[in-house]
Amino acid sequence: MHDDQPRTSAPDALPEVITRYLTAHRAHDTATATSAFTREATVIDDGNTYEGTEAIEGWLNRSATEFTYTIHLTDAQQTDATRYIATHHLEGNFPGGAIDLRYQFTLRDGLIEHLVIEP
Repeated sequence: MHDDQPRTSAPDALPEVITRYLTAHRAHDTATATSAFTREATVIDDGNTYEGTEAIEGWLNRSATEFTYTIHLTDAQQTDATRYIATHHLEGNFPGGAIDLRYQFTLRDGLIEHLVIEP
């Protein structure tokens, strides 16, 4: 029997590479966060697309300095063999002050190949 319903998992059930990225991102450790991506990875955030590790590193550096905010993981789901969704609640000095964002990860060979961040 085939079951393709998303499985909700505890945040600590996320793959190590996603946890490593999220922890490094929160700590503004750009080098460690960037190392979680494949060389040709793509990130889509706030309608902008960043392709390749250099562009992703620039995006991480900007997002670390543009605003001050707290980020809390509120939910984690595995939607298929290589796809995960981690929902975060952010509060800070950005427009609106608070938002829930879905980080949609696609993995390949133990690294993040694709990340889409959207409400």
